[in-house]
Amino acid sequence: MITCKDIENAANILSPYIFRTPLLESPLLNQTLNGRVLFKAECLQRTGSFKIRGASNKMLSLNKDQLARGVVAYSSGNHAQGVAAAAQSSGASATIVIPQDAPELKIANTKSYGANVVLYDRYTENREQIAKEIAEREGRVIVPPYEDKAIISGQGTVGLEIVEQLAERSIEAQALLCPCGGGGLISGLATIVKSKLPDMAIYAVEPKDFDDTRRSLETGERVSNDPEARSICDAIVTPMPGEITFDINRRLLSGGLVVDDSVVVQAIETAFTYLKVVVEPGAAVGLAAILSGAMPIEGKTVVVVLSGGNIEIGSLLKLLKGKAFGRSG
Repeated sequence: MITCKDIENAANILSPYIFRTPLLESPLLNQTLNGRVLFKAECLQRTGSFKIRGASNKMLSLNKDQLARGVVAYSSGNHAQGVAAAAQSSGASATIVIPQDAPELKIANTKSYGANVVLYDRYTENREQIAKEIAEREGRVIVPPYEDKAIISGQGTVGLEIVEQLAERSIEAQALLCPCGGGGLISGLATIVKSKLPDMAIYAVEPKDFDDTRRSLETGERVSNDPEARSICDAIVTPMPGEITFDINRRLLSGGLVVDDSVVVQAIETAFTYLKVVVEPGAAVGLAAILSGAMPIEGKTVVVVLSGGNIEIGSLLKLLKGKAFGRSG
């Protein structure tokens, strides 16, 4: 299992490689919502998302022989950029398997960090199998997006920073909302937060038709999503919860919340208007849960994780103008 010590060690190791992202607040938004909301702005992190934390922690755990062999990863885009950047910093080569309909910005950025990109069809091909075949053929080390102790521990440093930042400002929060795909971020975050702040409720937030974690928490076992489902929240539309991550989440989370894509667009606009930050769809679901009423916050203090900001300006403008985002999911 992942321990608080694992996360604290990761924080020490990662300090030269990541930013301590701010905990943002808008008094005007608080007034509008009749509650207090603090936003952990991982959209301002290196590579534009929290994924650099876990990827760097994993790369720093590899020995010289493993680094010399290089790594391979599979991702819808944010983990791809994190692994590519971490590999570049470590002097290792990286091959990243990315869906061909991933946002162009994520694909371009991954290539810019020096990685070799292999595109696949997410609806007809298996990304894990492709990565496995590359690893076997080229001798590369697989860096998974969430099913890994070093990855989860690295993502958990988001939670450690939240605990520290709340204490520094003498703030008591009642709940924390976090985007959830495979569960790597929220499982690491929950491990440290529930240890330090046991009374805080932690909720996974997912887009409609991709609420596999919510349904899995209710049934007590992992369930999958309909492969025909679609959402604009490309960063968190995974088939089902991870085995390791769900084992953690079923013990620590208070439940799951679901939001519609239309409210996600509203959340993106709200974050831009009040916080002056750009947030990608999958990262905006926590704020969307508040705006939709899925998470009532009147008279409460709530922390919301904005997990990433990797969205092209053209796609952002189309979203805000109410036009089709394109084929995601």
